Amino acid sequence: MQHIISIGDFDRDEIDSLLNHAAQIEKKKYDTNALAGRILAVLFFEPSTRTRMSFESAMARLGGTSLSVGSVEACSMAKGETLADTVRVVSGYADAIVIRHPKEGAARLAAEFSTVPVINAGDGAGQHPSQTLLDLYTIRQSMPVEGIEVALVGDLRYGRTAHSLASALSLYNARLHTISPKGLELPATLAAQLKEKGMEITEHDSIDEVIGDVDVLYVTRIQRERFPDSASYFNVASSYRITPELLAGAKKRLIVLHPLPRIDEIDPRVDESPHAKYFQQSRNGVPVRMAMLMQVMK
Repeated sequence: MQHIISIGDFDRDEIDSLLNHAAQIEKKKYDTNALAGRILAVLFFEPSTRTRMSFESAMARLGGTSLSVGSVEACSMAKGETLADTVRVVSGYADAIVIRHPKEGAARLAAEFSTVPVINAGDGAGQHPSQTLLDLYTIRQSMPVEGIEVALVGDLRYGRTAHSLASALSLYNARLHTISPKGLELPATLAAQLKEKGMEITEHDSIDEVIGDVDVLYVTRIQRERFPDSASYFNVASSYRITPELLAGAKKRLIVLHPLPRIDEIDPRVDESPHAKYFQQSRNGVPVRMAMLMQVMK
């Protein structure tokens, strides 16, 4: 049984192999009945559009089916059932579980009690490995990942997508630039781990300092749901905004990525720019998650 809880569960060769498989899937080179008769349990205890629907789409395209509890209020956790017991029960109904939960470490706990493979679809401010895999896949469509310069912008303290991507990029000798509001910097423990792996990380006060040097501009929203109170959120909301004027000084090959949803951190005018790849990034979730499902349920 193989769980996917953290991007750290993969080495570079394993990532490349999975992304190569996704590329074949995107070319329609796959068995549409590969997972016929298999069932995926979708346990999402936080709101989601892209991650949830792309997993369900991926399962359907492989001939399988999905089961969902709908929300916390619709399942027995609303009656006080523990996550461990919920997972014990649900793993008896399905061949794999994909889980999203507001608490960091919830996916790893689920894996301890599940009798089927568990895929982490986001656990609080922890990890989001499937998002990272599709991020890398999107970057590969524009340029080789090896040695690129990447700027992470926005909420780097609570942003699990940024945490996972930074960890993965350390396998590709990438150089990292970070731009975040005060108090939302990349966690010191994560930064230390990345530096121990030889990753070069440089903090900046503004995007203007790096826009002409980076290959990837990875933008994240300020996550209101992670803040202890509204006042703390509004103090840093709208700290950064990507505009066509800002991108005028960028490299020709620069791509702008965003895990979505966006609020106001990317001007809608950027959507028409050749730099904008975030909707393509979202679409890439289907072939990448198809490859993931085939890997854990093969």
